[in-house]
Amino acid sequence: MYDALIIGGGAAGLSCALVLGSAKNKAFAKDKHIGIIAHQKTSHLQTALFNNVLGLTPETTGASILESGKKQLTELYPHVELIEKEKTLELSKSEGLLKIRTNKNTYTAKAVVIAVGYTNLMTIKGLEHYIEPHPRSPIEKNRIWLKNTDHLIEANLYVAGTLAGWRSQFSIASGSGAHVATDILTLWNNGKDTKVHDKIEV
Repeated sequence: MYDALIIGGGAAGLSCALVLGSAKNKAFAKDKHIGIIAHQKTSHLQTALFNNVLGLTPETTGASILESGKKQLTELYPHVELIEKEKTLELSKSEGLLKIRTNKNTYTAKAVVIAVGYTNLMTIKGLEHYIEPHPRSPIEKNRIWLKNTDHLIEANLYVAGTLAGWRSQFSIASGSGAHVATDILTLWNNGKDTKVHDKIEV
């Protein structure tokens, strides 16, 4: 049973996992079970090259970020379960919980974040009735989004990144994932506005 399970290991998914993981010392988050299904084969980061992202060394590749992001997550926040080499096939609801079936396993979660790409090749069964043409992409590209309000599709089901209706820009997708993470942390913190920052001790 996961308190939060993220589907997708690109910019939005990894950012969401890092922010959730970083709250581990907060009383409201210390016992939460967090996981990420980091299937990355179709991530647009695979072929990306970054020269215009604040904080990234110019000519950083997206492929290197995919690997360094997973390393950062496992080294800093090993309590976040990294599930690799599994592809999500179906999402369903049962008795107020969300069930995620992959090609290898079935998981149960209280909250789920969908953070996969926005191409019309997205084929997670159970999400069909949320799919609409992407509001910020040319119609001829056949991009999609999962209709949502401020990242929330319905109770306990979130979407982040380009699939949430945002443009395909690394900084935007990363911020979207962080946004969803702080929404979940706020929920865990009984609705009290929550964010997580590390500070240099002086």
